[in-house]
Amino acid sequence: MSAYWLLVPLFLPILGGAVIGIIKPHSRRAMEISVMTVTLLTSACVAFLLYERPAEEAMILRLAETLSVKFFLDGSSCVFAGLVALLWPIASLYAFEYMEKDDHRNTFFSFYTMTYGITLGIAFAANLMTMYMFYEMLTLVTIPLMMHGLKYKAVVATRKYVRYSIGGAAFAFIGFIAIAMYGDSLDFRLGGVLTDVSGKSTTLQVVYVMAVLGFGVKAAVFPFHGWLPSASVAPTPVTALLHAVAVVKAGAFAIIRITYYSFGTSFLRGSWAQYTVMGFAMFTMVYGAVKAVKEQHCKRRLAYSTVSNLSYILFAATLMTEAGMTAAFAHMLAHGLMKITLFYCIGAVNVKAHRYYVWEMDGMGRRMPVIFSVYTVAGLSLIGIPPMVGFVSKWYIGNAAVAQGTTWAYIGLTALILSALLSAAYILEVVVRAWLPREAAHAVSATAQAMSEQAQEESAQAESISENESSEAAGPEIRAVGNRMRLPLILLAIMVVMCGVFSAPIIQFLADVAGGIR
Repeated sequence: MSAYWLLVPLFLPILGGAVIGIIKPHSRRAMEISVMTVTLLTSACVAFLLYERPAEEAMILRLAETLSVKFFLDGSSCVFAGLVALLWPIASLYAFEYMEKDDHRNTFFSFYTMTYGITLGIAFAANLMTMYMFYEMLTLVTIPLMMHGLKYKAVVATRKYVRYSIGGAAFAFIGFIAIAMYGDSLDFRLGGVLTDVSGKSTTLQVVYVMAVLGFGVKAAVFPFHGWLPSASVAPTPVTALLHAVAVVKAGAFAIIRITYYSFGTSFLRGSWAQYTVMGFAMFTMVYGAVKAVKEQHCKRRLAYSTVSNLSYILFAATLMTEAGMTAAFAHMLAHGLMKITLFYCIGAVNVKAHRYYVWEMDGMGRRMPVIFSVYTVAGLSLIGIPPMVGFVSKWYIGNAAVAQGTTWAYIGLTALILSALLSAAYILEVVVRAWLPREAAHAVSATAQAMSEQAQEESAQAESISENESSEAAGPEIRAVGNRMRLPLILLAIMVVMCGVFSAPIIQFLADVAGGIR
């Protein structure tokens, strides 16, 4: 089939989202039908392309001999695009109910839909220039989503996101220039494209570290993670988009691309550059988990959990082996499923019960049983309880570290285990409070009040909690969760379990991708 079919799922949501923003459907139903039609058609196109993968590249623009914008669907593209195409329709359905009372729904869903196409542009990019171009477009299109509603703290958080992103883009651009100068092509080629590096090894290794940290801004690598918890001021559909599907996964995917397909593991393996980026990943794993344990605001707690779990992916990738690449993709898929589920559960509690802090979850399992049943399933998977998908991905990361057998790999394995233990603490605290409250659901102990005051003070200093998220304003009424929220959560919980139980074909596919077979 023609490679130019790749352009359909790229530009359909971009143009469709733009049209929704321009015509602004007057009825909510018309807007939802339009968004879901575009989203489902895009996902159907992606599924068809994954099944009938084009063998050629789709060239759409050539600026110079080595500078071109083109798309190609290789094995790595299939992994990222498949995750995005699977989750986006579910995310959109959930967002319809979450945003039903919002006065700016059309604008929100316009940018939300365009983000789908731009994310697929990163997945389908055939070379570094194309990926970098869509990577920057992703920053621009998510700015209106983060500052939706134009609340003061949302604007502050967005400015922080932009500052971090621009700085990261500058570092990543240095890597782009280095590959253009010292590689025989900007195309992605498993094994790398560097040619004669004699006398330039140290310089290129410095550039590699800079490029990883640049792309690592979106992957929330310490110390460039600060924008991610601040992004919790955005509506939950956006938060989940940033933390589980598009933005952070784009950062992790870009690091895998430049490591395995641009610089090449044969050039990097055993160098100080490998151990440096591995060290950043290991530290971030533990740091994010510690911050999550201390955080009392539920969405911010999950944000720090994302900081930690993204570095699982980066640690596996920086092992620079086929097993490491397989494990990195496995956790990319697993984390996407688990984290979007957890964020959507907390988002349902926020919008339906007006509860935002950990201590406010007392007794909520009995009042919102479906929501907290799903939260429990996804939370146990994130901890790594078998046979769910989180256990599978962590198992393969551990196996890859043991197989490499170096001191750095074993230190990383230790960090992985420590982070997993800490994740049990911050996940199970919410689960236990929800199902086994120590006191009546509406009673607040003196200790909880003290924690509330401390958390609110910290949140005010960070300027990260939106004004409408004050627990003091929360009333006792809990509105029923509608089917547009309930159905996506149930589907996600089923996938979390089934992708763990029947993980063998998925892992085999990922191993074939890492081995260059697919």
